[in-house]
Amino acid sequence: MRGAIMATQIKAAPKVGMVSLGCPKALVDSERILTKLRADGYGLSPDYAGADVVLVNTCGFLDSAKEESLEAIGEAIAENGRVIVTGCMGNEAEAIRARFPDVLAITGAHQYEDVVTAVHAAAPPARGAFVDLVPEGGLKLTPRHYSYLKISEGCNHSCAFCIIPSLRGKLASRRIDAVLREAEKLVSAGTKELLVISQDTSAYGVDTRHESREWKGREVRAHMTDLARELGTLRTSEGVAPWVRLHYVYPYPHVDDVIPLMAEGLLTPYLDIPFQHAAPNVLKAMKRPANEAKVLERIRKWRSIAPDIAIRSSFVVGFPGETEADFEYLLDWLDEAQLDRVGAFRFEPVEGAQANALPNPVPEEIKEERFQRIMAKTAAISAAKLAAKVGRTLPVIIDEVGEPDEDGSIGATGRSQADAPEIDGHVYLRDVADSVKAGDIVAVAIEDADEHDLFGVIAG
Repeated sequence: MRGAIMATQIKAAPKVGMVSLGCPKALVDSERILTKLRADGYGLSPDYAGADVVLVNTCGFLDSAKEESLEAIGEAIAENGRVIVTGCMGNEAEAIRARFPDVLAITGAHQYEDVVTAVHAAAPPARGAFVDLVPEGGLKLTPRHYSYLKISEGCNHSCAFCIIPSLRGKLASRRIDAVLREAEKLVSAGTKELLVISQDTSAYGVDTRHESREWKGREVRAHMTDLARELGTLRTSEGVAPWVRLHYVYPYPHVDDVIPLMAEGLLTPYLDIPFQHAAPNVLKAMKRPANEAKVLERIRKWRSIAPDIAIRSSFVVGFPGETEADFEYLLDWLDEAQLDRVGAFRFEPVEGAQANALPNPVPEEIKEERFQRIMAKTAAISAAKLAAKVGRTLPVIIDEVGEPDEDGSIGATGRSQADAPEIDGHVYLRDVADSVKAGDIVAVAIEDADEHDLFGVIAG
């Protein structure tokens, strides 16, 4: 019929579900995979029922993490049936297939193209300009206002308790111009907080001999200090500097050079340093750097330069050969170090780790007793440090705004610069204006504190 317009029927895009386990580095892998799949025309499903295929990004760091990954695979198969496995446990394909023979495909950590190829085979994409759309900054599994920025893969260390190098390979640094370009896109898309992650952030660029690349008309080295300085120049659409937080920082000498950047306001005054222990005998058995006394001196110097610096770390208790004297040494070291945030975990043998062959394993009941003691010690330190913040006004980034209660009062949850998402504490706010939203950075008068969290009200 003349003048009639024929409507084109658009084929529905296949949908992908994602279960992402493990550390923030694995979360970044999941975001990259989903961003590529979205660019290829796939939709995303929030549940098993709506997915044409389900991806399970596994963790293989500890045996308990492996079991969690296997349980997630089993649940996905039971609920959906069409499952692709990727991530750190992907190098144990035989074990996965022995338990779940119906898995469609198995790929290893950061094998993005292999994952995408497997999805294409399982559920061919629907092509077309109407479905090949990706938001600026890619797809995110974190809230819009903070993003993880992964700067390298792999690790050159050979710690006795760790199998990361066998899972993710040796250090492979990304080009610094690529990292900065990604950071710029994330900030322009609404990111207010960048969390820099890798297996060893301090070693960034070592494998490329700190090669330089042109960025904004100048040469910039692939080096942690140079990267931190450049990230500190980024600005949001409102002209505000985003928070830039460094994670997984080994205490190499050049870490001293980033502390003045914190004092200048270019970096968030926060360092995540995996000390793991303090007793020289245990550090030697772990194949970790063992100059714990010098570390204490450096921490004192860092605090003299940037008084508000928050230092978080994690420690292993019950490592093979750890004596009561070694553990007491660690507790005394913590009294000296006065770290702001501390996590601890009981030593757990991991298949393939060198530590499994060490003599004098610590009995489980002693591990548990030491774990409880270190948590009590660090909770007391944290409570005292947080109590000292009562009466101060601190910048806080808002993570979530609640609904009005029966009196119309609105509460909110945020974080201070001393708190990374998911792993540290919170700041709980009362009587928040309805104009406040997630991602806002506000000045908060601190009114109270407990062992882990702060409580306050927006100042002014």
